[in-house]
Amino acid sequence: MSDTPPDRLSVNPNSPYYDAALLERGVGVRFKGVEKTNVEEYCVSESWVRLTLGKTLDRKGNPMTMKFQGTVEPYFRDDQG
Repeated sequence: MSDTPPDRLSVNPNSPYYDAALLERGVGVRFKGVEKTNVEEYCVSESWVRLTLGKTLDRKGNPMTMKFQGTVEPYFRDDQG
């Protein structure tokens, strides 16, 4: 496995950008310099993250999300000591 996280990753198993092996390894995301724990999906090249909004669900039972633009810095948690 490479030492750099992918350009785009999602935690939703229905997404084409879902990767169970990478999520098991542990991927953290810094958005605008602040570590976020509620990231549903991110894209580094397009500079956006999709964050969950509390425990609110949509009509299909998926978490409600909102897309934010800004600097995205993914990293592997096992590299952080």
